[in-house]
Amino acid sequence: MSENVRVRFAPSPTGYLHVGGARTALFNWLYARHHGGTFILRIEDTDKQRNTTEAVQVVYDSLRWLGLDWDEGPEIGGDHDPYFQSERDAIYESYFQRLQEGGHLYQDKDGGAWRFRFTREVVEVDDLICGPVAFDFANVEITPDMTIRRPDGSWIFHFVNVVDDIEMRMTHVIRGEDHLPNTPKHLQLYRALGVVPPRFAHIPLILNKDGSKMSKRDQGASINSYIEGGYAPEAVRNYFCLLGWSPKDDTEVLPLDQLIARFDLDAVNRKGAHFDIAKCDWFNGQYIQRMPMERYLELAQPWLAQAGIVAPTEQLEPVLALEKMKVTHFREIPDRISFFFTEDYAYDLAAVEKTLRKPGALERLAQIAGTYSVLETFDAMTLEAKLKELAGSLGVKPAEFIHPTRVAVSGRGVGPSLYHMLEVLGKGRTLARIQQTLTRFAA
Repeated sequence: MSENVRVRFAPSPTGYLHVGGARTALFNWLYARHHGGTFILRIEDTDKQRNTTEAVQVVYDSLRWLGLDWDEGPEIGGDHDPYFQSERDAIYESYFQRLQEGGHLYQDKDGGAWRFRFTREVVEVDDLICGPVAFDFANVEITPDMTIRRPDGSWIFHFVNVVDDIEMRMTHVIRGEDHLPNTPKHLQLYRALGVVPPRFAHIPLILNKDGSKMSKRDQGASINSYIEGGYAPEAVRNYFCLLGWSPKDDTEVLPLDQLIARFDLDAVNRKGAHFDIAKCDWFNGQYIQRMPMERYLELAQPWLAQAGIVAPTEQLEPVLALEKMKVTHFREIPDRISFFFTEDYAYDLAAVEKTLRKPGALERLAQIAGTYSVLETFDAMTLEAKLKELAGSLGVKPAEFIHPTRVAVSGRGVGPSLYHMLEVLGKGRTLARIQQTLTRFAA
């Protein structure tokens, strides 16, 4: 592609960032990165009744969490500020004058709003995803002339959206399919202003599994739900990318450099994209399993701190590694590993009744403690071999020792591999916990 690609994400800050908006931002960002172009963030905040500073911050936080940085803004250097429509009134006034001087505007007699006079014809949109789509503007009753300025002087979305795309030299407008009916209106504005329009690409809507349009109330609709739900940003980004786009093979887990290299509009589907939170969870688990320990620890730290688990990295890493292949969300981690960081851990009553109250269980605990107490090497391989050797010598199954030992040292009936867990706890703490359990439940 010879032209310098320029695309934008232009949210209206009225609440949280919806998954559809985030996916639109992602597709624009990937398209810019794929073609070595420019990605612009523009805040469309002309609706003073609904737009809030807090909602703008939500947009920033959500995009940064997803790793979507923008390249250009009114201030140069560092982390660019986005463009704000509320700060561009003089620009809109000048374009309004051009339309007025060209005879394209008239004022309503009953209210004072300014309208743009459509040319009464069939307008064809040559969309890069949807293909050619024709809109019949011949009937004024079906398609009345478009309001571009309210009686109070404030601007309507359609007008300022087109003006900004002209001023910011957009080459492509990539947005949701729900905006497709707006495009013929915008094309008429471009023509009236004597400007060649950008190429339009309308991406499919995101649907629920039952085919209904995804609403703000549906599970997974808010980007904040992923931030608060313990997801890895890279996993969510990967899943969102596959909502309407395909790499044209069976590959699903794609690192960012591959997403950038392979993304283009010709692989965006025409049909609606079905959202499945279970599939997103699968992606999250896959990313957690594959990520380096350094990144895993980085993403786990906020959840550990929130739970009051503070320990040096050299102590955390071996504990975190025990559960890494089982974790689906980072929010699970504190509960999974909390017993490692306190000697006052709670005993699961069901596990106690099922395991420690079983006849002979405490005797088995005392026997395994005796076996482990004389070991000089306390690693998983040795611990497993000695436990099985002890069980064999007594003619019982290894499970007769495994289950009581697990409950004794963790308070739980399930958890990571017993032998690796004991190795991480170490000999001294393992024997102390077994003795603590024997004392507590001997009565």
